[in-house]
Amino acid sequence: MTQRRPTIGVFDSGFGGLTVLKALLELIPDADYLYFGDTARLPYGSKSVETVARYAVEAAHYLEAHGAEVLVIACNTATALALDRITAAAHVPVVGVVEPGAEAAASVSQNRRVVIIGTEATIGSHAYRNALESRALSAREKACPLLVPLVEEGWVDHPVTEAVARIYLSEAFADGFHDADTLVLGCTHYPLLKPLLHRVAPSHVKIVDSAESTALVVAGRLKKLLPTKNADEERRAQPRIKFFATDSVEKFRRLGQRFLGLTIEDVQHVDLKE
Repeated sequence: MTQRRPTIGVFDSGFGGLTVLKALLELIPDADYLYFGDTARLPYGSKSVETVARYAVEAAHYLEAHGAEVLVIACNTATALALDRITAAAHVPVVGVVEPGAEAAASVSQNRRVVIIGTEATIGSHAYRNALESRALSAREKACPLLVPLVEEGWVDHPVTEAVARIYLSEAFADGFHDADTLVLGCTHYPLLKPLLHRVAPSHVKIVDSAESTALVVAGRLKKLLPTKNADEERRAQPRIKFFATDSVEKFRRLGQRFLGLTIEDVQHVDLKE
């Protein structure tokens, strides 16, 4: 008898979490996916812990109701501010993006000195710093608020973006952190900037993408759920992916393709009551 494919629910405040979905699709093609983008209520970064927790728990319950057997909180802000609340409210395993990113940095860094870049809210929560320090690493945090709008504008290889990133990183790697050997991308928009960041960061620095690290953790958790392969089994070539968005479906399709690198078709509008 063939096992049914597991369904992974991915939640984000908007589009950035699609980089996590992209990493999951590459690593775990034998699952189906639900992606919930709370685009009507982004950004989460300017909202209180209470509000973020409430929104994230609503989305988690929505994904569970649609069959998610594992929840991936692909939003750094929601993970940083509300992971414990989401985990307590959910009825399925929950994986956030912070711990996998910190774990990957700990395994990559030779000199135990790490720089983290992210949004104001993620950096202000000190979630990455705490996760890294608990692993005996020294961490320097740097908020880079201009990078998200530049990525959403599609300026991933633009001279303006390069100039902005250069300023942020020169500040991040200053004052005793010039020898830090690892850069953690603490925002799911930043994987789109990886080629640019490789150019701008000091040449000895390794880049840790928490989207990829999270996909690896989920793959490990899912081993038990993944269907056993049968020679005579009819296997679908592609995972089924359903998208839910709380704001314009058209905008989600258009912007989302930049992050996912695939055409986005099945988008359903969801109206979560305040």
